[in-house]
Amino acid sequence: MTHFEADIGSLRERLLTMASHATTAVRNAMKALTERDDDMSRQVEQDDNDLDNFEKEIDEVAVLLLLRAPLARDLRLIMVATKISHDLERVGDEATAIARRARELNREPQLKPYIDLPRMAVMVLEMLTTAIEAFVSSDADKARSVIPRDKEVDQLNKQLHRELTSFIAENPANITRCLNLMAISKRLERIGDHAKNIAEEVVYFSEAKDIRHTQKPDDASGAPAAP
Repeated sequence: MTHFEADIGSLRERLLTMASHATTAVRNAMKALTERDDDMSRQVEQDDNDLDNFEKEIDEVAVLLLLRAPLARDLRLIMVATKISHDLERVGDEATAIARRARELNREPQLKPYIDLPRMAVMVLEMLTTAIEAFVSSDADKARSVIPRDKEVDQLNKQLHRELTSFIAENPANITRCLNLMAISKRLERIGDHAKNIAEEVVYFSEAKDIRHTQKPDDASGAPAAP
């Protein structure tokens, strides 16, 4: 193995470690909400610095690798790694925002049983995990399977917003708790967006095809739209 190959391997390993930290952050943020655990909420905020540092390290390694004139596939890997690390850092930011909202919600009695939000969290974490697995195996088909799921998350987010809006209409005293729950739902929806972004980058890495912005509004399959 050459030094360049070893450094490429190190880049991949850092990215996978970062992905593990990002998914843990989301799980812990949701635990802070569902178990009303303020200590866990604060831990999520503290751990966000780790994701910030991972992104910086990956960017630094990528720049050094680019200076060594990599071949086309290695070049795609380096470019994709920096984009994925950015999405993972944003996932950490969303998890931190969820944790903060959870702490605010924990100051008041629980408005309703938490069913839809944990369901959304499971969906977006599955998307994120599948996208990362697709990256590891360079599996474009697996990456494409992530993309339609984003629409399901969007629909659940809209459904929850409608329900919470009706709670506010019924009793304006619910407004603070409802707005916090809406914000958490939106953050989960954004995590789904980041998972979709990663999946699209994996397709680019695997097939040298840029499938971003190629779907029709009613088609989230990832297939190119007809002219």
